[in-house]
Amino acid sequence: MSRGEDGTGLSALPQPALPRVGRRAASREGGEAFPPLYRAVRAACAPVLRSLFRLDVSGLEHLPASGPFIVASNHHNYLDGVVLAVAVPRPIAFLVMPRVYQASPLHPPFHRAIGSIAIDVEAPDPGAIKRALRALRDGRIIGIFPEGPFSHEGRLVPGQPGVAVIALRAGVPVVPAAIHGTYEALTRRRFHLPRPYPLSVRFGRPLSFAPGRARAVSRGARDEATRAVMSAIAAMLDEMPAPSGRRPPAAS
Repeated sequence: MSRGEDGTGLSALPQPALPRVGRRAASREGGEAFPPLYRAVRAACAPVLRSLFRLDVSGLEHLPASGPFIVASNHHNYLDGVVLAVAVPRPIAFLVMPRVYQASPLHPPFHRAIGSIAIDVEAPDPGAIKRALRALRDGRIIGIFPEGPFSHEGRLVPGQPGVAVIALRAGVPVVPAAIHGTYEALTRRRFHLPRPYPLSVRFGRPLSFAPGRARAVSRGARDEATRAVMSAIAAMLDEMPAPSGRRPPAAS
């Protein structure tokens, strides 16, 4: 890569406001079709998150109304994906680690049906990167949890470089997202059944990275972009009021 091609050129892009997701998920929103199973799960989960978990969504005006982008969020457990799928009014192709994608015999067909992309965050995975880039070229949204595995302590951990590599190669904006309450809802719970706990998600202003023209992305550009994304998520988490002053309840 020649000099100047690995700069990131960080900037925040103003975007038009989007309407909040209605109570009944439509088969198409923003002109984009939802996979049938994705639509069904979203429609079933939305009223539960609103009524039992008092889901609060803010910053929807920062989501691009059309075209490809990446949404990058902190990650505690599977509820994070459910929250994003309900909050974002367009279908998301989530990047999913192999151990989650293949957690049971039912998981692979489920993830294929909703459009997930399996990616190995612990080793180079050029095939998954190509699939993610292809989805972005098709105008889709990619969902990434930059921390990789779940954060078991309930706090933000350093990000993996995958989001930066994809963003720099695709030249698409990255919308940072901060999710609060999913850790408390599931910590010390048996059978992965969450307790009712207030949940919130906030979307930040998109980050734009000037892409390099070569296939390779320099380590400097990758690290700078990763830091920018994680810093944006951390800043929003610091600004978000805790949904509840209560400590997580004991196991029940």
